[in-house]
Amino acid sequence: MICYHGSDTIVDAPKILESKRPLDFGDGFYVTTSKAQALLWAKKVAIRNNNNHKCLNTYSFDIENAKEKLIVIHFDKADEKWLDFVCANRNGKETGDYDIVIGPVADDKVYRVVVEYENGDIDKEYALKRLKTEALCDQILFHTQKALEYLTYIETEVIEL
Repeated sequence: MICYHGSDTIVDAPKILESKRPLDFGDGFYVTTSKAQALLWAKKVAIRNNNNHKCLNTYSFDIENAKEKLIVIHFDKADEKWLDFVCANRNGKETGDYDIVIGPVADDKVYRVVVEYENGDIDKEYALKRLKTEALCDQILFHTQKALEYLTYIETEVIEL
């Protein structure tokens, strides 16, 4: 499987990083199979870091071997289990042992729904109803160093802003 990581730097040796803020699936290294999603993320990072270029890092992910040998959590859609998992991670709660998590990314529209639910402004049933209407890109989190062994760097395309 081909996947991408958007950044403002070349990432030819991915690392497990602890985030300064809570993320959907926890700490680690995130990629997506959507080139467009990775480019959007690269632009956001470049602007945030006041950089004049974005980088589209491309990798090969040996998903079949990873599924055989590692603990992989896979969410097919933004359902109740996904919502509970994302909210737990964003609130710093322990979500179990896993090496890789695959599932929908909470883009800006979805993020608003999750925040409204977390704040108690909407109930779970209504949040899930709104999530069903969204066409979501995927994200893959490599949560452990062992997981990164199944990700192989291919190339980086540097794009000037």
